[in-house]
Amino acid sequence: MKFDRRLLFNFDWVLLSLVLGLCLIGVLNIFSAGFSLNDVNLKFLYVKQFQWMSVGLFCMVLAFSIDYRTINRHAYAIYLGSLAVLLLVSLIGYATRGSQRWIAFGGFSFQPSEPVKLTIILALARYFDDHKSESGYLLRELIVPFFIVLVPFLIILKQPDLGTGLILIFLFLSVVFAVGIRWKSAILSACGGIVLIPLFWFFLKDYQKERLLTFFEPERDPLGAGYHIIQSVIAVGSGGLFGKGFLKGTQTQLKFLPERQTDFVFSVFAEEWGFLGGMLLISLFLILVLWSLKIAVRAKDLPGNLISVGVAMLIFWQVFINIGMVLGILPVVGIPLPFMSYGGSSMVVFMNGIGLLLNVRMRRFALQPPL
Repeated sequence: MKFDRRLLFNFDWVLLSLVLGLCLIGVLNIFSAGFSLNDVNLKFLYVKQFQWMSVGLFCMVLAFSIDYRTINRHAYAIYLGSLAVLLLVSLIGYATRGSQRWIAFGGFSFQPSEPVKLTIILALARYFDDHKSESGYLLRELIVPFFIVLVPFLIILKQPDLGTGLILIFLFLSVVFAVGIRWKSAILSACGGIVLIPLFWFFLKDYQKERLLTFFEPERDPLGAGYHIIQSVIAVGSGGLFGKGFLKGTQTQLKFLPERQTDFVFSVFAEEWGFLGGMLLISLFLILVLWSLKIAVRAKDLPGNLISVGVAMLIFWQVFINIGMVLGILPVVGIPLPFMSYGGSSMVVFMNGIGLLLNVRMRRFALQPPL
């Protein structure tokens, strides 16, 4: 495959700079989170995160090197491949903390549910490109794309991984909103969703029900299910306006804050850098999302538009849910903060997503489709 060097003139350096900035802030934050730990495997996770960041950059280059229109043509095959790997979790995956979500391979482990987020975006973009509607979609016209999301949703829910499952649903709603749905269908869908929400309770695991109950009353089990959120809120609040300073967060360094290198990294950051630092970080994420949506608006075709919208909303929903969870305004569902939380699977997937955004941005002036 020959790479057209003219595409480099349309390379989005602002997008890359935003992402690299967030990644480096994340590495420093993970270093602080493990600074006081005695376990060497946890203390030096920031080194592994930097390595995963490097792998992610390599994958990002691959993602923008192949024309997104070529990727769009093979979207269904990519989607089915990700489903096959996801099904392997029930056969050869291993369980941690009661959830079977991981597959070990060659000394590494990865979470197959993470790449499914991107493959669903690709599959939906391909479907709506093949089935365009000028006046908005009816509910019956959304049955197929709904099942594209429903199948991996049910598999992931069985693992169980409620957080990732919810992200898939939010992605589906975001893409449907982008392509357009008739207002009567939207009202019917909203009413149906409201009616079905109580039934969803009966499909939850006991610990998931406990998390929801604890969300409404954290003090009911302060040393159990409510411990995470109570300590997180204390850490964020203790940061005050300006924070306690790098490596000086007491909740973090005295080891009160749990999961501080993964789900609760924002608590570490807010304790050390305060309200102003937290708002600055949120602003960087907001700029990243808005910049991604600008790429979507300027895309030359529908697949480019929907891929960009999908990646932008994936980042938005994960940031929104993670920070909402950390602040105690949303239930704890185990959603990592993009580019900040430790985790190779998440880092590589989000870097691939950025690669797709760069892909669309670089080719918005291309006239001929790839052969």
